[in-house]
Amino acid sequence: MMLEVVMYWQIALVIFGFMILAFVVALLARDNSIVDFFWGPGFIVVTVFSLAMGPDLDLRKIIVAFLVLLWGLRLAIYIYQRNKGKGEDFRYKHWRDTWNHFVLRSFFQIFLLQGLFMFIISFPIWYINYHPGEALFTWDTVGLIIFGVGFLFETIGDMQLSYFKQNPNSKGQLMTTGLWKYTRHPNYFGEALVWWGLWFYAIGVPGGWMTVISPIVITLTLRFVSGVPMLEKKMKEHPGWAEYTSKTAPFIPFVKWL
Repeated sequence: MMLEVVMYWQIALVIFGFMILAFVVALLARDNSIVDFFWGPGFIVVTVFSLAMGPDLDLRKIIVAFLVLLWGLRLAIYIYQRNKGKGEDFRYKHWRDTWNHFVLRSFFQIFLLQGLFMFIISFPIWYINYHPGEALFTWDTVGLIIFGVGFLFETIGDMQLSYFKQNPNSKGQLMTTGLWKYTRHPNYFGEALVWWGLWFYAIGVPGGWMTVISPIVITLTLRFVSGVPMLEKKMKEHPGWAEYTSKTAPFIPFVKWL
């Protein structure tokens, strides 16, 4: 029980310090969308810290750490390249223009809130690193497959969208080809799969099944809170939106009702 309390506080303090750093950088740059860039590296910090503080090192921990590093670096590089020279993202700019007590609200409603989500979503990672696990077995293979599919969806979806936006003829148009033909948000769908895949690794640790709160939270958040709904408010402004939504699933490919 003492280990459980200690590890909760250790991870919480690491994330708190990391998000304060992100907040200070955002203040200096006058760009709160910087928090998106800090998202992936934050999980890498949590992974490295919990791995260093854990009782031992085994193959499952090494694999999970590598997968998180791969995912986190890919996401950070993509967001940096996407946002470079473009100023603050429209969502954060809207809040900057409309919020009273903007700095204080930003600290709590953007940075600390994202820190809370980071704490919950990273649960399988640091739970694995703080506990000795059993030998690798079937669930680990399932986790790797799910992670791999999710990583490919996220990476290919982002790449296709990036190329689409670079084409001058695409200005003001909807992305409806490639993976975007089967789901309106392949990158968000892939992100959810990544965390379901990592959760399957946690099943190999006694009590690790309870970290299922992580993929549940990220999936529901992306689908119903800050992912799909917020982005589609802007997507609705483009011509062809009604036709696109009638043919294409919002999140899970081919599943139009969810």
